[in-house]
Amino acid sequence: MLLDYGSLRDHRVRPLALLNDSKQLAPADREQLFRAVLACCSKVSVRAISAREIDANGLHRSNLAAMRAILWELAPPAEICLVDGFRLGATAPEHRAVVDGDEKSAAIAAASVVAKVVRDRTMRRLAALYPQYGFSSHVGYITPGHSAVVRERGPCEIHRRSFEARCYAEQLSESDAA
Repeated sequence: MLLDYGSLRDHRVRPLALLNDSKQLAPADREQLFRAVLACCSKVSVRAISAREIDANGLHRSNLAAMRAILWELAPPAEICLVDGFRLGATAPEHRAVVDGDEKSAAIAAASVVAKVVRDRTMRRLAALYPQYGFSSHVGYITPGHSAVVRERGPCEIHRRSFEARCYAEQLSESDAA
């Protein structure tokens, strides 16, 4: 994410003082920060990775590929590109991996907020298509309630098949045998 601070007005910057790891922020604070971050950025890129792609390539590889694509999309990069946690390999633009970056870097925390808000909104939309799975309440995280529903109904088309959580194991082995 590239931030252009040159044209900011004070009322758009003030909420950025609340930046933190998105998981540590209340939903209302994330929404406020989301709007403030978008008002400050010259470019934003978000990638959604399908369950099918994750099943084919693995979660970690899929995430790294998406982050590489985002850095290239945002090119030319800023003076320095910070990435949360992992080096992206030689095929990525120059970058620096920062372990626990969303706690150490405002730019990474801003990207974390954007990603979390987009994911939460996506999960609420998916809840309308698959109301029985409770996506709007757990927004993609495994909770005991979601695990029980998946065991009862089986995974739907947006669930990863390669994910070997206990909540999927019984249903996947039964549906694969059929």
